[in-house]
Amino acid sequence: MDDVIAKLALEDGTVYTGRSFGARGETFGEVVFNTSMTGYQEVLTDPSYRGQLVTMTYPLIGNYGTNPEDTESRRPQVEGFVVRELSRIPSNFRSLGDLDTYLRENKVLGMEGIDTRALVRRLRVCGTMTGVLSTEDPDDASLVHKAQTSPNIIGRDLVREVVPAQAFAWDQGFTSAFASQLLPARPATHHVVAIDFGMKWNILRCLVQVGCRVTVVPGTASAEQVLAHRPDGIFLSNGPGDPAAVSYGIKTIKELAGKKPIFGICLGHQLLGLALGARTFKLKFGHRGANQPVRNERTQRVEITTQNHGFAVDMDRLPSDLEPTHINLNDGTLEGMRHRRYPIFSVQYHPEASAGPHDSCYLFEEFQRLMA
Repeated sequence: MDDVIAKLALEDGTVYTGRSFGARGETFGEVVFNTSMTGYQEVLTDPSYRGQLVTMTYPLIGNYGTNPEDTESRRPQVEGFVVRELSRIPSNFRSLGDLDTYLRENKVLGMEGIDTRALVRRLRVCGTMTGVLSTEDPDDASLVHKAQTSPNIIGRDLVREVVPAQAFAWDQGFTSAFASQLLPARPATHHVVAIDFGMKWNILRCLVQVGCRVTVVPGTASAEQVLAHRPDGIFLSNGPGDPAAVSYGIKTIKELAGKKPIFGICLGHQLLGLALGARTFKLKFGHRGANQPVRNERTQRVEITTQNHGFAVDMDRLPSDLEPTHINLNDGTLEGMRHRRYPIFSVQYHPEASAGPHDSCYLFEEFQRLMA
């Protein structure tokens, strides 16, 4: 196939020139990086990446192809995908297609052939920036101007772009024998309403696996609409963007607090914090990868976790009702909290993994016990 030039321009004036793969066109987003060695299809389809151009730090991506089983939503959610080298010939018994074709069919722009180490180092030093990825505009100055004038992720409500249109039931648990060993299947004993702010599907599988009948409602649902389903517990999902912009979700959670057991993950953790009087702030370059060490403050056990967030709850401004339960060992930020009076807890990382380690899947069993 003929090489087509692609360019990535950052708002600080830096421009990277590489080769296009996937779809052609032009897009913008917050440029971030993920340190996972595998799991690129799960990364691509994670709704938390809405509004972002994702760079993979591992140099070879696409070598095991794509398949329908490794998706975390109905379609890829990233604005664009940047890699050092694309593997165009996948080799894996589960592969049903190659990454180039997958992105092209889903209208996602990709770029390869740049020094991703240099890009990641710039993001680590300067922080994440808005960027423009293009196969159409060859002019560096024009692309930089577009990056400088494109909307910033701070203050943007991206949740509305990924929430489901209406409520639905979910009854699918794990299909692999390995995953079932980690969370053995149990008969459904409790009804959970999962508020979907941009949820990964493996979260729902984990809830079903531990014995929950699950009803999913849009993140725009009111507290009255949630409680109308008569849940035994309420789950708050992950999702994209700035938590402070999701005012309707904060209002709903505030009205639900104390009425039912609540478990939140990622954006759900941040929204829960805001609803209970905490504050959030933007991290310099965020935590994204499947190798993030977290210490459980109750057990002192270190868990290797999957993470994907650019904002965090400020541990120094937690209200007295909230107790820190997990700490990030790389930078000391808050990774989990628990309410001292109500059956409410949350974590910043992703215990459902997919892809990633399974050190923290016990949290779904803890949620199930809270509803007993």
